[in-house]
Amino acid sequence: MLVAILGATGWSRNSQISTLFTRQMDELPDILPFQRRLDELSAQMAEASFYALPRRAAEVTREHQRLTQLVSDHRQVGRIERELAEARELERDSAAYTLLRELALAEIPELERARGRLREAVLQAMIPPEASDSRNTVMEIRAGTGGDEASLFAAELFRMYSKYADGRGWRIQPMSSSVSERGGFKEVIFLITGDNVYRYLKFESGVHRVQRVPVTEANGRIHTSTVTVAVLPEAEEVDVEINPQDLEITVSRASGPGGQGVNTTDSAVQILHRPTGLIVSCADERSQLKNKARAMTVLRSRLLKRREEEERARYAATRRSQIGSGDRSERIRTYNFPQNRLTDHRIGLTLYNLPQVLEGELEEVVQALQQADFQEKMAALVGGSPPVRGSGGDGDS
Repeated sequence: MLVAILGATGWSRNSQISTLFTRQMDELPDILPFQRRLDELSAQMAEASFYALPRRAAEVTREHQRLTQLVSDHRQVGRIERELAEARELERDSAAYTLLRELALAEIPELERARGRLREAVLQAMIPPEASDSRNTVMEIRAGTGGDEASLFAAELFRMYSKYADGRGWRIQPMSSSVSERGGFKEVIFLITGDNVYRYLKFESGVHRVQRVPVTEANGRIHTSTVTVAVLPEAEEVDVEINPQDLEITVSRASGPGGQGVNTTDSAVQILHRPTGLIVSCADERSQLKNKARAMTVLRSRLLKRREEEERARYAATRRSQIGSGDRSERIRTYNFPQNRLTDHRIGLTLYNLPQVLEGELEEVVQALQQADFQEKMAALVGGSPPVRGSGGDGDS
């Protein structure tokens, strides 16, 4: 309404308003690269052969919709900035009509709120979604230092992620496991399928540390053990090209529990990828073909993860952090049983609800990690400093 009244009264902008508007709009990154990309996608969608590849067409259409909204929101921010500049200048103009000054004063708070909402939406849209976020996920949990206690905690982490997956309506498919003498896991590999699995679990990669009194400890001393977790986006054959000549496949008889059928046939499969040295084994199924298929799924996922990490290191080295990097050289999280405490050392998050977390109630942790990642990407986008990471708190070391 204020803009209409200003037009009717002939009130014009001055150079001060123009300067203010330019400075405020400079806070947002340049929209031109996004506009050019939108134009490119529009041209692709206009081609007669666009729908020949349905999967590619769907990806282009989704990106086109996202960029269309982004450009529209950016224009809206510009419009609101102009109205704000006019309103603020009019509010300070002692020669203006009293009614106009009152209208300007009344509209400024709402315009500021609208600008804030749209500006955040624009910045969020300028951060491209990670292509792997919608993928299913292969998780690998391995006992680290601590012997039997580490393997027991590996089993507890498997249970925790399984219950979290159940709560989100995802499905768990075991792929490979090695059981310890005390009933824990030396290693367990499993596939989680569902909506946006990797988006929620990708920050779980790293070393998980547990501090507690083991059941075998007679003197009540607290022991520290570690478990490593790897989170891999499931790769399809079209994502990773594997030359069969690069593979060395060996079969053997499976060992361990499972009945006579498991132990009397050459069903266990081990695949060596010569160029990278990656080795994958699978022996959970009685069928050699099924074990080979599962081993290839894990191998493709590991190769895809490796490729993504190399690209991230090459193009975004300044923003890399323990979050999402899968770096296992340092602990990412501590589970302290005597204090009923969980601490995520990457973001300084400390919670005192350890039993609930181990029952699969991970949402608070996952959301905090996602928010920290978003803030860091946002700071890089606008050229600011990322938020300071916490050290873990509670004197933890």
